Amino acid sequence: MTKVQEIPLNQIRRPLPRENDPNKVAALMESIQEIGQQEPIDVLEVDGQYYGFSGCHRYEACQRLGKETILARVRKAPRAVLKMHLA
Repeated sequence: MTKVQEIPLNQIRRPLPRENDPNKVAALMESIQEIGQQEPIDVLEVDGQYYGFSGCHRYEACQRLGKETILARVRKAPRAVLKMHLA
């Protein structure tokens, strides 16, 4: 089951390092300031912890804007699913 909700940025773990395109992050920052976040990021909730593997540009844009939360599509998953994402 998936639900969309606001998640505190500081509660989302990003276990895989990503290289973001600074131009894309800047464009997203401008867009989020003007019209808000339009597309939620996807996070896994495993044992009450949030893990983000996609939406890295949106995540960084919200972080740089000083946002405390981000709109996220949350999917509860067992630890086995998390391990598959980390493999």
